[in-house]
Amino acid sequence: MEFRQRLVVGALWIAVAAVMASTLESAVPSSADAAARLFVVIVALFLAGVYLLDPKNVISRGPFSGDE
Repeated sequence: MEFRQRLVVGALWIAVAAVMASTLESAVPSSADAAARLFVVIVALFLAGVYLLDPKNVISRGPFSGDE
């Protein structure tokens, strides 16, 4: 995956995290619904980091790179 494509996907995950974060209150989550929203924000930010930073070329290498 090229850097430009990874940048777009990372930006989309950041947008998902921003939308979900806007639905959270600033206090500690008191219900399962709020905890689930917080979990989605954390996962979206993690995926954005993976796509933007591409540790150990996980994204660039692709799933079938050894089959060539």
